[in-house]
Amino acid sequence: MTPAPLPPLACAAAVSAAVADVFTVLEDWRDRVAAAVPLTTRTELDALVETLVVPALFGEVEPAAPQDAAQHGAAPHGAPALLVGAGFIATAGYRPGRPAHFAWWLGPLASNPLLGTTLAPTRLDLAARVHTEYLRDFRGLEWYRVPEATGRAHVTGPYVDHLCTFDFIVTLTLPVQVDGGTVGVIGADVSVTRLEQALLPVLLGLSAPAALVNAVGRVVISTEATLAAGDIMPNPGHPLTSYDRVPCPGIPFDVIVRRPPE
Repeated sequence: MTPAPLPPLACAAAVSAAVADVFTVLEDWRDRVAAAVPLTTRTELDALVETLVVPALFGEVEPAAPQDAAQHGAAPHGAPALLVGAGFIATAGYRPGRPAHFAWWLGPLASNPLLGTTLAPTRLDLAARVHTEYLRDFRGLEWYRVPEATGRAHVTGPYVDHLCTFDFIVTLTLPVQVDGGTVGVIGADVSVTRLEQALLPVLLGLSAPAALVNAVGRVVISTEATLAAGDIMPNPGHPLTSYDRVPCPGIPFDVIVRRPPE
């Protein structure tokens, strides 16, 4: 018997649950880092961040798929980990007299243009990167600026990561606050390819072609043949604008589902 199509609301809920699982991990990391910042040396702080993020990059802190989504073909527990990078980025003065500091790990990665194929997480080495000029004032970048200004979680992307993965990613960040001030952000880069592997079965369970888009209409995942990841939804008047838009609760993503012809 062919299963009944997945309701769009259930699809949107499954997307939100996958992102919420990553944020749950980040919230734990945030609390541990916030407690450590005033008390540890930079070396000790780096060691703490490494112990937190490296298991996640190996897939050992992988979110389980929500039960209702799994029943409709979503990725089961044990699917490839979503994260391709994670860590803590401290702003200048996070402790008196301390400069800005990156404690960020990558991988394992496959066929990375800079690192090749890596079998274990590696620490981000800014000195070896050719696209690091924009990080001189990272406080103006969306993944840092918005959580610092709002004090809340933020989702940036999808965008092409020219610093680390050279691929489409979505970056999730949370502000790390000590004594009421933001000392940095804790974050994770989610591979769009891996997100697609986890959520494409959910989109395919809908009754019509669909896509997951961000707040400005950029496509994250799609089962619509004419829309690829990274595309911007067409302007009003285009045939593909005849769709229903279903917000994903709690995150700036929408599931769009093409309406049947009248």
